[in-house]
Amino acid sequence: MNKLLLTLSSLLVASVTAISAHAQDAKAGETKIAMCIGCHGIHGYKASFPEVYQVPMISGQNAKFITSALNAYKKGERKHPTMRGIAETLSDQDIADVAAYYEAHGKVEGAAAPAAAPAPSAKVAELLTKGGCVACHGADFNKPIDPSYPKVAGQHADYLFVALKSYKTEGHATWGRANGIMGGVAKQFSNAELKELAKYVSSLPGDLKTVPQKRFR
Repeated sequence: MNKLLLTLSSLLVASVTAISAHAQDAKAGETKIAMCIGCHGIHGYKASFPEVYQVPMISGQNAKFITSALNAYKKGERKHPTMRGIAETLSDQDIADVAAYYEAHGKVEGAAAPAAAPAPSAKVAELLTKGGCVACHGADFNKPIDPSYPKVAGQHADYLFVALKSYKTEGHATWGRANGIMGGVAKQFSNAELKELAKYVSSLPGDLKTVPQKRFR
């Protein structure tokens, strides 16, 4: 299973690298986030589709991953009506700039590195091994093996649970995610097991945060 994941990972990295060829301008990105801050710039903001969960923290996320995610929404590979509607308004250059902005957003020069990750329980450790999670997301889930993969340490547990379930969803017109790697991983687990994984990963220290905006633009 892990060998298959690594093979698929290499193919995905190559395709994402090709998508990310546009020069990124974080300063320009700051002028293009009006449709982002109403959800991602408010502490505790919750989405209600397809169920209630906290929207993901994206400040501090890898730019290459944000780029690939927005392109996936744009193409319909990630099915979410609101996110697809937003992504379709963005050019490739807009996406590159927004991604660069959020990667740098909230970073503090000289800030201490995240604390060491707590050890998982025996049950969670078994689930992590079964899924081969560290093969892409890294041992501490905050330094993926390639920036085209997301940092997930410290991400909201309810969001992680909904996201993981979405990779198991097939044949739904408005919800689900088409990703060969994550689909193969998520389908190995029951929803109860996915919730256990999400809870553990959420407990880990990481770079992700929500940074409130001073004003809407």
